[in-house]
Amino acid sequence: MDPLKITILLSSLALASLAICWLDYKKGWHLADWLNGHCSNPFIQTTQSQKVDTQQSSDEKDALILELKERVQVLEKIVTEPAYELNKKLNQL
Repeated sequence: MDPLKITILLSSLALASLAICWLDYKKGWHLADWLNGHCSNPFIQTTQSQKVDTQQSSDEKDALILELKERVQVLEKIVTEPAYELNKKLNQL
């Protein structure tokens, strides 16, 4: 094989891999995964149910964060009370 044919072959392989990456990025296809054997159908895009699941999980996280903030506020009130400090001093004796 002469150097021109090798250069053309390598250039075409590079172009094909760039095209696959571009299609993955723009269209949401999973061609690179499909070529590596990680998915069965490369043209299935992310479904709405998966997007809804992520939205529900973020809603659950937000609710948990609010609950934890309320608990921290209650603990701050308990710790800053004068009776708590007095009780702590008595326990040290």
